[in-house]
Amino acid sequence: MKSIAAKAVVPVALAVTGFVVVCCILLYSFIKNDLLNSSIQREVNLAGIIVKSTRHAMLQADRESLRNIIDNIGEQNGVEHVRIFNETGLVMFSAAPEEVSQLVDKKAAGCIACHSTDIPATNLGPMEQSRWFTNQKNHNVLAITAPIYNEPGCSTADCHFHPPTLKVLGTLDIGLSAEPLRDSLVTLGWRMVVFCIMVLILTVGGVCALLRRNILLPITNLVAYANAATRGNTDQPPPGGIDEIELIGQSLHGLALRLEKKQAELEMLRSKSREGAAVHKPSISSTENPG
Repeated sequence: MKSIAAKAVVPVALAVTGFVVVCCILLYSFIKNDLLNSSIQREVNLAGIIVKSTRHAMLQADRESLRNIIDNIGEQNGVEHVRIFNETGLVMFSAAPEEVSQLVDKKAAGCIACHSTDIPATNLGPMEQSRWFTNQKNHNVLAITAPIYNEPGCSTADCHFHPPTLKVLGTLDIGLSAEPLRDSLVTLGWRMVVFCIMVLILTVGGVCALLRRNILLPITNLVAYANAATRGNTDQPPPGGIDEIELIGQSLHGLALRLEKKQAELEMLRSKSREGAAVHKPSISSTENPG
């Protein structure tokens, strides 16, 4: 970790990895929310279609037609349950015959949103109408409770009478299997993981390759040139590359040349000093006593 390569590559790799991972997590959460909202909106639309499809049979008090419609819907693939209960919570029609004439728990999921207060709510948004749960078959279910409102045709019909002050006549409760949606989210999650790994490999690999080419190799060449220059090898030119490294190489080259020149001058002075000392050294014969 003391090398410049490690200090240059590791922080960049960690920063890029963190950035890519955070971006992928945020992207996955956004796509997941969009898929969930789209599924809820489709089921709300489906509940509205069912309510409109049963409107004529309700106005005519045709219970047999209503029962056939509910049974046919319940037989469709992916439909976990479908039922209609009145304003008191009594199940009037259901694809499961054992649920008919049973009271719905108002504190259960899907009911508590409207019955959390003494006065039940009559208008809920799509998100408030939806609920997620696991049924008795251990299936994941996305259910929608769509209120059946009192229309002028309902309160004035000859077959049965509802007072105009009654806003909600009953509720359609339909639950679809959430397994396809969960499978899609799992597939999306694995694809995001693969995408994240690919982006990391390409990004980190590309950044490392660029750092090695533009920074690390020129610095390695500069270090090698500096070592050669300290040994007195100034024949090779200084390394090129980026401007800063090239400038440092030229400065080292200039310093090496001046150092070599100074060493030559110093050696020349030493040689002259030794020659001068040899000339002025007195001989042994001239110092001996003649007597």
